[in-house]
Amino acid sequence: MVTVIDGKGLIYGRLASAAAELILSGEEGVILNAEGIIITGEASIINKDFKAKVDRGDTTKRKGPFYPRRADLLFKRCIRGMIPWKTSCGRDAFRRIHVFVGTPQQFQDCAKYKPENADRDITGKYTTLGAVSEFLGSNVR
Repeated sequence: MVTVIDGKGLIYGRLASAAAELILSGEEGVILNAEGIIITGEASIINKDFKAKVDRGDTTKRKGPFYPRRADLLFKRCIRGMIPWKTSCGRDAFRRIHVFVGTPQQFQDCAKYKPENADRDITGKYTTLGAVSEFLGSNVR
């Protein structure tokens, strides 16, 4: 069974933990509109933190860790940190998650699930994953 989640307006870490729980239970998960996922906090601090992660890997000498710049891959990397990546169980679970920027044609008319804990009213400062991705230099919008 495939669970389709529309990520627009949902909170980054809470959505990632719900998605990790979903794939570890054996279901397939699809996250749509990754560029609309909300990261709470001051935008300049969030951008600085993500930039530090990207700069940590040295791409000229093929030394990692390599950190993505695209919104969909940033979110997949967050989910990867919430599962046991170094075990075969974790790797199999990671293959069951699919994240998209925007909404592909085949998921336009599907029923979309919204995790309750990831859907909250935002009263403070926030930025979107698309804005962070654009700051990091991604060409996918």
